[in-house]
Amino acid sequence: MTALWRRVVAEGIGTGLLVTVVIGSGIAAARMSPDDVGLQLLENAFATALGLAVLILMIGPVSGAHLNPVVSLVDWWLGRRNGGGLSARDVSAYVPAQVVGAILGAVLANLMYGEAAVSWSTKDRSAGHLWLGEVVATAGLVVLIFALAASNRAALAPAAVGAYIGSAYWFTSSTSFANPAVTIGRAFSDTFAGIAPASVPGFVISQLAGAAVGVGLLAVLYPSVHAVTTGASK
Repeated sequence: MTALWRRVVAEGIGTGLLVTVVIGSGIAAARMSPDDVGLQLLENAFATALGLAVLILMIGPVSGAHLNPVVSLVDWWLGRRNGGGLSARDVSAYVPAQVVGAILGAVLANLMYGEAAVSWSTKDRSAGHLWLGEVVATAGLVVLIFALAASNRAALAPAAVGAYIGSAYWFTSSTSFANPAVTIGRAFSDTFAGIAPASVPGFVISQLAGAAVGVGLLAVLYPSVHAVTTGASK
């Protein structure tokens, strides 16, 4: 297995670039289509879906391209039964790298578009229906990633995960953050894709709840599912 430090660096870079894609495409969409919010969301979703698929291909061979604390935590949880997946030590290194990478990715996107390096988002996303959307989005993502592994179709992850996130932008009320690290990173940009810092805890709690729901669904649908070393998420 690749050395832990190399995998941690890969997770930080991958998560950072994912946030750069999300925020950067959001800024571009708002500037190019200032009078059409629906078109802005379509542009943002399309760029994110493609960017995520590419990042999984780039980072996957090194770290598994989790790019998401939820995926790393579920990988550890499922791996406890057979000794596979991430160890507790791995998770304790992956998660901080993902969060730091996400923050730096937001700063990079801001700077590329001539914004202040850090501008706290003012976009309030605190509402029960949005939290429910995050539960649904995260549960679906977890089931998808680990179902692909359980059925020996992990090679389809780049396309499948990108397609899922792209569609979940539209079918969930929250526009499918489904990723605690990305949620934190998006608070650092007061732009189209931002989230107010006060709204972050509700989203993160909902994402963790969604992960638990996803694990429960996997137990029902794929009772032999085990940890994987591949997978990713917005």
